[in-house]
Amino acid sequence: MTLSRRQCIAASLAAAGSLAMPEALAKTVKAGTAPDSLNAIAKGKGLMFGSSIGEKSTEGEVALLPPEIRAQPRRAASFADPKVREITLRECGIVVPENELKWYAVRPDPVTYDWSGADTIIHWARKNGLLVRGHNLFWNAMRWTPKWVSEVDFGSRPATAAEKMLRDHIFKVCKRYGNAIFSYDVINETIDSKTGELEPTPFTKILGYNVMDICFHAAKEAAPHAELVYNDFPSWGADGTHRAAIVKLLEYAKKKNLPLDTLGVQAHIGFGNTGGGPGSQRDETAWRKFLDDVTGEGFGLIISEFDINDKSAPTEIKARDAEVAALTKTWLDIMLAYPQMRYVMAWGLVDKYSWLQEFIPRADGTPQRCALYDNDYRAKPLREAFAAAFAAAPARPPMKVSP
Repeated sequence: MTLSRRQCIAASLAAAGSLAMPEALAKTVKAGTAPDSLNAIAKGKGLMFGSSIGEKSTEGEVALLPPEIRAQPRRAASFADPKVREITLRECGIVVPENELKWYAVRPDPVTYDWSGADTIIHWARKNGLLVRGHNLFWNAMRWTPKWVSEVDFGSRPATAAEKMLRDHIFKVCKRYGNAIFSYDVINETIDSKTGELEPTPFTKILGYNVMDICFHAAKEAAPHAELVYNDFPSWGADGTHRAAIVKLLEYAKKKNLPLDTLGVQAHIGFGNTGGGPGSQRDETAWRKFLDDVTGEGFGLIISEFDINDKSAPTEIKARDAEVAALTKTWLDIMLAYPQMRYVMAWGLVDKYSWLQEFIPRADGTPQRCALYDNDYRAKPLREAFAAAFAAAPARPPMKVSP
């Protein structure tokens, strides 16, 4: 796969007319090139490393949170912290806006598009020589979909109207950012992990599996240069329902010849929805078979959203960090053994900005130590687990990046 870079993107696009980007995207420095950076270590094996970063904690997200989560203290935005930006530039070759392209952030109502958060991050990233991923074009889960979507009247021709809404959204995002975004999570989480069936949203109720056809064909048409990803959180736990459903979805995509390139494995390891946390059951044999099935169908792999929930790990910091690092190294060694694996994205680099602090608080009241750097911006054993896993990974052809 060839990943395109450009010094500028065209000042065209978006909405009904032309929405120019507010400044040129001239690159001034080269991020992630220090010899001891995680990105440089990864590149030594033909891989790359990156992270999410968030410009703001959106009111749209708050409105969608369950009451018990809304009651937790809200985390600050990581992008506003200059030390997070500094760590990101040192360690990473890729970034992804954490929330800013999700529907609840970019589409507060049916007609308005708010590009402010995504523009800020993408301009900063491109100025500093970082590749950018787009997350996501469509999150097909009602719990993370703006309320207005469930209130839309699709009229007497609902399939036509639903398709138009999806295509219009995808084209607005992709045309606005052009080649500045090299990879898109086209669809994020369209499977109910407990049942293995499609999530019952207004779109799947009307269109069924054709949601896949519409979104991937639209993304290919609007961003022909981009890697197109289906993104989900398959588990290495004992229950294989979710894994089997993802394989079924990918088999459907292959049968229909959809332009789906890659499976994004979210890798929120260490708690119930992904299994395999400290002290929990996991099935490494079943996990390897799942990866074999995916790659055997011809799909690539990326780790799209890595963090680790340490909820059941010891309170004592040294012991907890060691346990978290050991589990991570085991998981990464399995994943990086596949030559189809191209890059690894952390879901945040500093503990205090992780969504896990508010979504999965520890019973002992101590903060989660779920990221590669602690709250004092010091590298943890988890960071060294990444470095060791990259160093031990088999070599593969490097990602091709044009200037």
